Amino acid sequence: MRRSSLPPVACRVADTLISRGHHGLIVAQQEPTHTAADAARALGVDVGAITKSLVFLLDDDPVLLLVSGAHQVDLAKTGARLDGTLSRAPAEMVREVTGQPIGGVAPVGHPTNLPTWVDSALGRHRELWAAGGHPNTIFRTSFPELLRITAGLPIDVD
Repeated sequence: MRRSSLPPVACRVADTLISRGHHGLIVAQQEPTHTAADAARALGVDVGAITKSLVFLLDDDPVLLLVSGAHQVDLAKTGARLDGTLSRAPAEMVREVTGQPIGGVAPVGHPTNLPTWVDSALGRHRELWAAGGHPNTIFRTSFPELLRITAGLPIDVD
């Protein structure tokens, strides 16, 4: 899809990707995919290769967890691994700290850099797919590249 036809938020994500050494190609799908399973079906990939970008509060500070579509975050265990209390961030905070709509939050392109952790299970997949800043946009990456472009640290979330 031509860059000019991408939503402005997806263009910001593409610019961030390029500035961090990624090819920056964001693909727009015909329909939004509301779940990781929907995205996996649309792409013809395993649900575990879908990267969910989820904002949580670690104690009172927002953090980003990039989670395999096959996983749910165990708040107690993951919080303990991060030496704090982990809870879901309210929707309005997600929008504020990412500048992106829920359902389309990308791993990058936020107004500020959020501390980021990446689900270790994503490393089992050669290719990963993540939202491009808008509910019907995605981009392809890999586990090592995702760690690099987000300055994220691997973590077990379940």
